[in-house]
Formats: sequence, C-alpha cells, structure tokens
Amino acid sequence: MADDIYGKRNPGAGGETHQTASGDTPVLTTQQGTPVADDQNSLKVGARGPTLLDDFHLREKLFHFDHERIPERVVHARGFGVHGYFEATESLTDLTRADPFQKAGQRTPVFVRFSTVAGAKGSPDLPRDVRGFAVKFYTQEGNWDLVGNNIPVFFIQDAIKFPDLIHAAKPAPDRGFPQAQTAHDNFWDFITLSPESMHMIMWAMSDRAIPRSLRFMEGFGVHTFRFINAEGKSSFVKFHWKPKLGLQSVLWNEALKINGADPDFHRRDLWDAVDSGQPPEWELGVQVFDEAFADEFEFDILDPTKIIPEERVPVRIIGRMVLDNNVQNFFAETEQVAFCTQNVVPGIGFTNDPLLQGRNFSYLDTQLKRLGGPNFTHIPVNAPRCPVHNFQQDGHMAMRNPVGRANYEPNSWGEQGGPRESPERGYPHAAVAESGETRQIRAETFADHYSQARQFFISQTPTEQKHMGDALVFELSKCDRLDIRERMVGHLRNIDEGLAKTVATGLGLAKMPAALKPARPVIADLPASDALSILKRPLPKFEGRKFGLLMSDGADAGLFKALTDAIKAEGAIFEVIAPHIGGVKLSDGAMLPADQKIDGGPSVLYDAVAVLVSEEGAALLAKDKTAKDFVNDAFAHCKFIAHTDAAAMLFEKAGVAEDMDEGFIALTGPKDAKAFVEGCRKVRLWSREMKVDLDAAALE
Repeated sequence: MADDIYGKRNPGAGGETHQTASGDTPVLTTQQGTPVADDQNSLKVGARGPTLLDDFHLREKLFHFDHERIPERVVHARGFGVHGYFEATESLTDLTRADPFQKAGQRTPVFVRFSTVAGAKGSPDLPRDVRGFAVKFYTQEGNWDLVGNNIPVFFIQDAIKFPDLIHAAKPAPDRGFPQAQTAHDNFWDFITLSPESMHMIMWAMSDRAIPRSLRFMEGFGVHTFRFINAEGKSSFVKFHWKPKLGLQSVLWNEALKINGADPDFHRRDLWDAVDSGQPPEWELGVQVFDEAFADEFEFDILDPTKIIPEERVPVRIIGRMVLDNNVQNFFAETEQVAFCTQNVVPGIGFTNDPLLQGRNFSYLDTQLKRLGGPNFTHIPVNAPRCPVHNFQQDGHMAMRNPVGRANYEPNSWGEQGGPRESPERGYPHAAVAESGETRQIRAETFADHYSQARQFFISQTPTEQKHMGDALVFELSKCDRLDIRERMVGHLRNIDEGLAKTVATGLGLAKMPAALKPARPVIADLPASDALSILKRPLPKFEGRKFGLLMSDGADAGLFKALTDAIKAEGAIFEVIAPHIGGVKLSDGAMLPADQKIDGGPSVLYDAVAVLVSEEGAALLAKDKTAKDFVNDAFAHCKFIAHTDAAAMLFEKAGVAEDMDEGFIALTGPKDAKAFVEGCRKVRLWSREMKVDLDAAALE
C-alpha cells in the first residue's frame, strides 16, 4: 500500500492510527512542553479498564477544547428545546432503583434539547449531520441527563480523539469555512486515517443524517450504561427513543432547497406541533443484558462504535415521553440548559467505555466557561426539582449558600450542622473488580471496524443504499486531494465491494484503490437487521405530516372540503398556497385565505401536495416559474401529487406531463381524496427516482 494514499499509519492493537515524529517533524507536546508518547489512547487500568485522572494529557486536551468558544457551544451550538414529561409504563424495580422507573404511571418532568453538531448557532437546520437528542429528567432523587444522538454509534472510541474529530469537522482554522458541513478535505482526511469511524460514516451518509423532522427521528444513549437495583445487582443497558410518528427523512436535493426556503424548518415544525396541541411522543426502550451475553457477543460492549442488533437483544419498551410545552424564553431555557453524562441518579451507573469516561469529565468542565462559573445548577432550567443540601458555596452567580455556622463536615453542631451522608439513600456505585497495568492502549477487542459498517449497509433497501452512495460521492467530490478520495474507497472495499465501485465510478477514479488491510478480519456473514432501515418500517398512518395545497380562484369547493376532511382524519395538517397571500375564491364563492404565497411555499416544505385549480387558474400558474418549480420539485422528490383535471396545463408547462405515473392521483370526487391521503402512507413513490436521477439510472 502506497503511503501517498494511506499515509504512515503504524496501527496499534485496536487498529487505531499512530503517526510518529521523525526527521524534521516536531514532537507533539502538552501546553507545558512535555513530549507526548500516545495521542490516540487515554490512560486506563488495563486495556478495558477505567480511565485514570493520572492522564494529564487527556485532561489538558479536553480542558482546552472545552474552552475554545466564547460563549457559544463548541458543538451542538444550534439547538431547540422543549418541555414535557416521561411516564413509566411498567415497574423496573427488579433491574434498577432509578426513580423514574419505580412504578407504572409515574410521571417525571423532562426538558429535551435537539441539536445539530457541526454548525454554529446561525447555521441552517438541515445540513447532513448527526442530531443531538439530550433529555434531562427532573427526578425526585436529582437530575439525570440522558445525553444521546439520533445515531446509536460514534466516530471515535476514545475521548482523547474528540477534539481532533471536531477540529477536523469544523471550519478550517486558516479560512473559517466551510460551515455546517463535512464535505471537505480536513474531515475526510481525519476519517480516512481513523478506521474506527467507518461504522458511523455509514450512518452519517445515510438518510438518518437528514431527518424530515425532529419528530420523526430516533434517539440513542450511544454508550453501554448500567442498571443497578436496590440489592446492588448490576445489569448492562442501552437506551433507545422510538418516535410514535415513525421515521422519515428528506432527499439531499430537498434538504438543500429547504435550507434556502426555511433555514429554521426543524425548529418551526416542532414549535408548531407543540403549539397546535399535537405534542410529539417517543417510547423509551432498553436493551438489557448481562456479563454472559457481553462475553459471547462478537464485539466489545464498551466500544461506542458498535451496536447490539435488536434481533440479538430485543428493545423492551418501558415508558413514553410527551413534549407538550414550548419554552417561554429561548436564552433562559434552551441556550442556558447544561447537560452532562455524569449527571446520574441512584440506579444508573457507568461502564468503562473510554469515550464515556472522558465525556464525564469534559461536559462538566465546559459549563464553567459557557455559563460563567460553577453555579449553573442555580439557573432554573438546570436546577433540580427535589431538595438540594450541601456545603458548596460562593462563586460567580451563586443564588444560594449554606445557612448557619457550619459549611463543612464532619462537624460538631448537631442538628444545626447541616446535611449528612446516607448509606441507605445515597448513590451506590457498581461493585466491579478491576485489574491490570496502567497503560495507554486500545483493547484488541475494539479492532473490528468494518463488520458492523457492512451490516448496516446490507440492512438498507436498494433505495437507501443508493442514497448512501450518492452522499459519499457528493462529500468526497468536495475534497481537493485525490489521495483522500482514494483512501476512502479503499475503506469501502472492506464494507461492500459494490458500494466501493459505485463511489469510485461516481468520483471518476482511474483505477480501484487497494483495500486497506483490516486490523481484524471482516465478519462478512452478519445478518441484515431490518431495524436499521427507515424504509423497511411502513407507516400505519400519515399522522403528523403536512400537505401543501396549491390552489387558484375557481377551485372546486367540494373537493377542497373532501380533501381537507381526509387530511384531518389522518391526523395530518395542510397549508394553502396561492398566487396571492390574500387567498383564493372557491367555486361556491367563499373566500379561502392563503397560508403561503407561491413564492414562499415551495413543495419542499411539504410531505405530499395537491394541485386544486380551475382552467383559468392553471393557465395563470403555468406562466409562473415558482408554480412550475412547485410541481417539478414535488415530482423530482418522488412525492405523491393529487390534482384536478385542470392541472394538466400546469403539468405540461412544468415538463412533467409525459412522465406522469401512479404517484399522480386524479381527484374526480370525494372518494378519491380519501384514497390519496391513505396512499401517502407510503411516504414517497421511490420507483420514480430511477427516472429523475442520472446516477440512479446508471445503476440499471
């Protein structure tokens, strides 16, 4: 393998890249000038043990990264928060003493913040990006923060690499761009030199990274945590949030146009749903397993780049979360909320996942800078909703301090001496035996970087696989360096040869690069998992979606009523788009106000569309470029299109008349309206994509 393609990797025990100083290359040091021996692995007790505070390089590196931004979040800068509640549907006292899970029907207040990762506060809502899914439970025994993402794995295995990952993804330091995207040399250079990222890349290049709505995406705790019951027995657990409305994403071309038409698309969608009395809901599920399963599972359960397929350990639904209350002040709540993985309650414990271990330090550290000091728990959105008693005092913005003489313990002041520890009620750490030398090393059990990436790819439908190929070609096409493009294709050959060829062809590579040698042999026979696909899970209803009704003067009043009645019965909503914001006059003479002027209501904002026009109205709209774009985009994005006969003129002028397919539904009477709405449960007519996409057509 040529160094100009793959670089000098010198892989370690876990397959991680080590690039060592030689010749004129300077030696990496700490800020104090101390030479660094290993910048890839934190210091642990043995290869799989806990991370140690002795690791001054790790702490300095995270400390500096945490304080790079003033005052904006380094990551997850653009977010949107909502209040709600969690309701347990069964008791889990056999597994955990955690307060929210003690009895069926018990409700716990929550605050949820959804976010993008790579962009700044002012970036648009629909870049190709991971979404944060952070939930703060205000329990009766303190705050528990389940800080997750909409993707169940992560790019890196050790927290010491987090600053490098984010630096690579963020705008280049010399020029300050590109913003809110990963389609650039720095990101893909880092990724292609970090084989551990391959599984996450498959997710990031899938439709999961461009969700239609925050209401239509899953959430995951990412790491393996522990449940601890009242007897001290510990079990491993992974957390899953499953949206009641199902999963849905947009097409990449659609995302680009949505960012232009409404850069606040996700924010507006969630606000409107809550504000209109249609609160989104998720089920909370858990995968619970023991040491015996962990020992026999093909992958290390401490590795944050791995999942446990639902077919291996089914997800047990244990409650539901309803988000029913918008914030009253964005800054006070959404902007000032502080999440931290170390915020747990009795019954929830940690594992030795080295990424989680570092997060437990880093999140708390970063709040000091962003929120001005150690008293950010005094801010209402962060304050526990249970009694708080301790001897911590003073500091910037302190809102409460110990009362009385004693601000220490033990003390001799009796009942006036303040709070005391409680062995019975206090937090119980899991009793785990640890042994091993203190070393900076990656466990060999972390070294398989391609098997689950392959499993994710083969679990997708052909349509989803095509979208992944398209995404890889698009992103890598933005890389100026040929060696980076070739290196990525070399990785893809270990995942799926067909995908690698598709990407190589799309990039116009002169020859196929050699496959990068895996640190561990690829397990090629892992079965497909339907739970990993969006399109393999059809919607029972089109509930929560939005229809766009393009209308003109003279539109049939009876058809409009039949269609809107069917939409409401489905649990969906609609907007009227018209040539003028004043609205249209229906066939019965009634004046119907418009929600959008055609210029501001493109079809990309809607899940399905209808064209309800008269002959005169169609002739007028056929002269309007935005009206023709409305139809063109709806067709190109594989949406279902209902129409009256009069719409034929608009379709002809828009250039879609000759390509009309079963996705065009003629509305001749009320019964057609109901059939159209129910047919939209398929979400898109994916077979049309082969007719409107050059890359897709080339695959036939």
